Amino acid sequence: MSLDTSITPDEQVNSADAAPAQAAQDPEAAQHAESSASSESPEPTANAETPAPAEESKPKRGRPKGSSSARKTRTVELTLTVTGTADGEWQAELKHGSKWVARGLDIPASAVSRAARELHEELSAPIDEVINAAREQQAAKVAELEAQLEQAKQALAELEN
Repeated sequence: MSLDTSITPDEQVNSADAAPAQAAQDPEAAQHAESSASSESPEPTANAETPAPAEESKPKRGRPKGSSSARKTRTVELTLTVTGTADGEWQAELKHGSKWVARGLDIPASAVSRAARELHEELSAPIDEVINAAREQQAAKVAELEAQLEQAKQALAELEN
């Protein structure tokens, strides 16, 4: 058996694979390739194990076959935290990954309610309940302050007489 040193072992394997392709194109070349292949490789006996090809142990270069060329969706982690108090004051904070983008932004209750309504009804119902409770609390506070103002006006009127 002769070894051509001008080509690499990979090229030798590729040229051996190319022989059947040439057989379809040129029948005489196919006969020559079959006869040289049978003379070069003796038939294995039943007891002899076939050696594993050396190419399987080498890592293959390039993209593995069957890999998708479609782009994978890149996710972005943004965390928006909206915090409200019983007095109806709302603040927002925005975090991108572990970096703070904005902190302590004052947000009107109406904007919080609109945003929650646009996102999802399940979000808007509990937020609206909190906003309505704060609205009722502020209305009670206004009524109490108006009553105190009336008392102060009466006391001032009595002092002027």
